[in-house]
Amino acid sequence: MSDRRTGGDWDDRCRLCGTPRPEPDAESAPDEFCSAGCRDVAVAFGTSDDGDGSAVDTDHPAQSTNPQADPQPTATDDERPAGTVRTFFRIDGMHSATCEAFLETVAEDRDGVLEAEASYVTETIRVDHDPERIPTDALADALSTLGYTAYLREDATADDETGGTRRSREMSGLRKRRSEDMLEMRYVVGVVFGSFLLLPFVAVLYPMFLTSFTDWGAIEHFEGAFTGFSGPLYLPLFLFMTGAIVYLTGGPLLRGAYVSLKLRRPTTDLLAALTVLGAYVFSVLVSALGRTDLYFDLTIIVASVVMGATYYEATVKRRATDRLTDLTVSQVDTARLYADDGSTTDLPVADLESGDRVLVREGERIPVDGTLSEGECAVDEAVVTGESLPISKTAGDDVVGGSVVTTDAAVVDVGERTTSSIERLTRVVWNVQSADHGVTHRADEFAATLVPVVIAAAVVVGAGVFLTGASGLTASLAALMTLMVASPWALGFATPYSVAASLQEALERGIVVFDETVFERLRAVDIVVFDKTGTLTTGEMTVREADAPDDLLAAAAALEQRAAHPAAAAIAEAFGGDGGAIDDADGPARTDGGSAVPGELPVREFHTHATGVEGIVDGRTVLVGHPDLFRDRGWTVESDLEATVDRARGAGRLPVVVGRDGAAEGVVIVGDEPREAWDETVAALDEDGIDVVVLTGDDGTAADIFDRHPGVDHVFAGVSPDGKTAAVERMQAEGRVAMVGDGTNDAPALAAADLGISLGSGTALAADAADVAIVDDDLASVERAFALARAARARLRQNLGLAFVYNAIAVPAAALGVVNPLVTTVAVVAGTLLIVGNAERSLVDD
Repeated sequence: MSDRRTGGDWDDRCRLCGTPRPEPDAESAPDEFCSAGCRDVAVAFGTSDDGDGSAVDTDHPAQSTNPQADPQPTATDDERPAGTVRTFFRIDGMHSATCEAFLETVAEDRDGVLEAEASYVTETIRVDHDPERIPTDALADALSTLGYTAYLREDATADDETGGTRRSREMSGLRKRRSEDMLEMRYVVGVVFGSFLLLPFVAVLYPMFLTSFTDWGAIEHFEGAFTGFSGPLYLPLFLFMTGAIVYLTGGPLLRGAYVSLKLRRPTTDLLAALTVLGAYVFSVLVSALGRTDLYFDLTIIVASVVMGATYYEATVKRRATDRLTDLTVSQVDTARLYADDGSTTDLPVADLESGDRVLVREGERIPVDGTLSEGECAVDEAVVTGESLPISKTAGDDVVGGSVVTTDAAVVDVGERTTSSIERLTRVVWNVQSADHGVTHRADEFAATLVPVVIAAAVVVGAGVFLTGASGLTASLAALMTLMVASPWALGFATPYSVAASLQEALERGIVVFDETVFERLRAVDIVVFDKTGTLTTGEMTVREADAPDDLLAAAAALEQRAAHPAAAAIAEAFGGDGGAIDDADGPARTDGGSAVPGELPVREFHTHATGVEGIVDGRTVLVGHPDLFRDRGWTVESDLEATVDRARGAGRLPVVVGRDGAAEGVVIVGDEPREAWDETVAALDEDGIDVVVLTGDDGTAADIFDRHPGVDHVFAGVSPDGKTAAVERMQAEGRVAMVGDGTNDAPALAAADLGISLGSGTALAADAADVAIVDDDLASVERAFALARAARARLRQNLGLAFVYNAIAVPAAALGVVNPLVTTVAVVAGTLLIVGNAERSLVDD
């Protein structure tokens, strides 16, 4: 296609976000952007122009993640060979970057797998594979290994609007809950049996070892209590029972250690396993020699403490997930096929073909993108486009899959691609999530350095003892003792417990954190981007002011009761027969001092326009809507009303003109109010040195109140959902970006940002794309999350230091030759209590 003004090639995609844009006519200059908002973002943060005049840099992620441009929206999708498919699995049991690497290796070792990328952050693995060579079921079986459980990701996020998908969702939830319950059962059983096995230590062994330090009171009677101890007699009991307890309670710990060895990536699991297995093997050997310095208790306690922290962390995450079960993904699984004779047949959306016609009744979601076949209707596209008002559609107009039919019914001709925009948005979110590997724990970074040091120390000590003329058994015992006392196993306890405590405190404040590394990323944020409608504002339309005769307001309410958009609902509620008089204390302000006329009014010849409604009320023609509607129909609009309209727009409100019999007679001003805490939140972020940006799909005047705030650095209006994602990606060139939004249309931007924050009024897809969810509509919690993150860092550092308390007690005791099971137990208890006490302190004041 050529540009008729320049003679060059015409690219019909927005230079910023890749959204299709109309070709200019011969009289208009070509515009490289789909909206003024995209143009403003490009001016503020630069574009991907490579100097050759191309509209969009094809390497830029803004184009590759455009769901409208490509149903398989990532570059990797385009590069997949023909015949391969992309499958997403949810993996229960993932808890570290090591799990990611291991499962990727398991998948890629299978014949027919092209590529695999895992994310423990979202417990997801994305696999590109040839279904003929390795079907989905075989992949799930292969990934369900070493305690991991794999199942299809869509089973965990399926919409529960239909019975079938509800059962699918319940089954996936049941499967996950059973996995968690199994972890709980194994842990509890191990702890119970371990407690019984510790009784001989508490009753006899510990008092006996205490005699080495004191003969106070009755302690002296325990001296030499096990002089006649027969190790081989008790060995089977301790050997098998301790082994069973370690398997039940410490199984995941040993699995983590095995995986880290297999991948040659030492972790805290490996540090803890060195202590657990070192103490176990040492105890077996000395028991066979008839000695009493048994460390089976250290094996049991360390395994229980470390896994207790892991279980606590998993429990807190489960509570966080449960807080969001009332949210649903706006996705349709079943369509109603419409035949020429008017009959309908229900069938899966996946079975639809281009050219089919589907019937969508009022209040239902359109299953796929297509074209309205006949008649008229209004659709709410807010879930996909972010547009706050329903849009009138007539035969031939395009309709968006995932949008809701708000008036009448719709017969839709299925488009060329039998997928919905909401489905493509979901694919965008999943692709971004699974490509984003989790950040390795700081403790694991320590482990990578400490494991070689600990092992080297054990080898050196063992070799030194052997070179002094001791037997090989004695040298081995010295090496095992070094592993027991020198390995900082408590790093494997301090990190998950500190993380769990921070997540729990955030949860108690209505802040649901899905990723334990979110606190670290929050601290690194340079720019916070706010969606306007529903985020900085309440998103609920109310009448704020009215200047019109009472009987006309009542007539307008009678019309608006038949319309279906937020402004209409607000007017109908304020001035309708059920709405009461407007001089109520909570009602809209009247500039003429009057009150509404209650009661029902008859309406005839009701008609919906693109920007308003019309009908005959009480014998007179009444028109309600946008000022342009009055001009288009030749109705008179006086200059004073024009001034009121301009004033309302300047204040960020929506002016609705009302009139009858050819002339406008008044204005009703409608708007959604800014949230109570928006001012303080923006100011606090600004004081923290964070730039604040506001994105909105509305007109610029609707965001003037935010633009005037000194803490707001940029306001971009008229930005589409694709433009929001592209804007976030442009800003990432300036620093780390956090996105705050509430709707499904914000989900790609939330996922694309370095950190996503969704408000409680948002949809499940927005929450799933986000790293933080504010359960309540409390905007102040956004800044509170940043405060929690700063405090969590200090606490984690303190607990990582406290993790070495065990070694600080045990190592000197070993060097002095006074170490025994009582000393190591005291060291374990002291270090654990200090970590727990520090972790349970409140991070921030309310």
